[in-house]
Amino acid sequence: MKACWYRAVPGLLVAVPAHAAGLPAVSGIPVDFILFALTLLGVALFHHHTLKVALTGLAVISLYKIGFTGFNEGAGVTGWLAHLQHEWVVLTNLLGLLVGFALLARHFEDSGVPHVLPRFLPDDWKGAFVLLVMVFVLSSFLDNIAAALIGGTVAATVFRRRVHIGYLAAIVAASNAGGSGSVVGDTTTTMMWIDGVAPLDVTHAYVAAVVALMVFGLIAARQQQAWQPIQKDASAGKHVDWVRLGIVTWILAAAIVTNVTVNTRFPEISDSFPFLGAAVWVAIVLAAPLRKAEWSLLPDALKGSIFLLSLVMCASMMPVEKLPPASWQTSFGLGFISAVFDNIPLTALALTQGGYDWGVLAYAVGFGGSMVWFGSSAGVALSSLFPEAKSVGAWLKGGWHVALAYVIGFFFMLAVVGWHPHTPHKAETAAPVAVQPAH
Repeated sequence: MKACWYRAVPGLLVAVPAHAAGLPAVSGIPVDFILFALTLLGVALFHHHTLKVALTGLAVISLYKIGFTGFNEGAGVTGWLAHLQHEWVVLTNLLGLLVGFALLARHFEDSGVPHVLPRFLPDDWKGAFVLLVMVFVLSSFLDNIAAALIGGTVAATVFRRRVHIGYLAAIVAASNAGGSGSVVGDTTTTMMWIDGVAPLDVTHAYVAAVVALMVFGLIAARQQQAWQPIQKDASAGKHVDWVRLGIVTWILAAAIVTNVTVNTRFPEISDSFPFLGAAVWVAIVLAAPLRKAEWSLLPDALKGSIFLLSLVMCASMMPVEKLPPASWQTSFGLGFISAVFDNIPLTALALTQGGYDWGVLAYAVGFGGSMVWFGSSAGVALSSLFPEAKSVGAWLKGGWHVALAYVIGFFFMLAVVGWHPHTPHKAETAAPVAVQPAH
């Protein structure tokens, strides 16, 4: 039996060979996965042309599926169009959230809160650690990209732009860890929420995330203190714009109330319209007369969103019956894969397969991407502020503590909470899933 590409990561189970299902394959690996892996590799290698690479990969995979293997919904162009119809609600919801959260993040930045945060930082290494805790907390409700950018902005001020690579890795790790247990804190958990996973089913990711924060946070704080001691800026002239802060709360509340209401009271129509994305944009428009939104952000936000949606669409076309069975070993391995391959499509694959403990998976794919700078959207965003971070070698050398924290946090959660897989939350995913109990 020839293994699929998952054999590259220890702990992942070997999938059924492609020839068993009659799929075109190379050395037992379905061509679908090869094209997908090449797309993700291209994203990793050509990070200045990520949108072009993602769109090219989407086009190639679509043409291959149309011409050779077909889709679950049918063959040829008709099957492709049916697949788009099946996925449009998820994709539209994600588009609305990703672009909307860009405006929400600017509202938060303009509220003045990031400028007054340095007032509360201690003057020694504990100040660097408290800043990481702040990023962790912000990410739980503000989106990990926004939290990482705010943390990087504050760090540039209090450390006079002399920020250690290990501390930059820690900022990204804190933002990803903080968002891992919240459905509004990370794109991957938001995807789970949109797909029908209950918000409480991911919260136990914080058991691992808090432990991980203590591990990498304490080490990174001392790294930074030795590199450049904190120079606290009192920012005496800055004040909080409570109206903008209220707008942030209003937009988040609209999203949470809408999604909970639709999924609990009207689940039969939850897949028929992008209620969550629409709610965010209704809230943004209604708040516009109080404080002007930064509409100039929309072109860049739209470009970044199309990139991510292209990868999600690619992932949705993969033959998920070829994935290893859902297990804690698989989840652990996916954390390392997410450090190299974007965690968005990995989450999309897992959701299509179903049968995971969603809290364990949320921590793995959410925090695991912190181990390499391009492994998460937060890392890519922060590297735009600190170009010196765009070095895999420097990131691994300076941020070695992130990988250590991931392993310690994962097995602490497994020991304390255990592995409790959820039954597939969508009926059509039930057939190919094989759930393995924890050992």
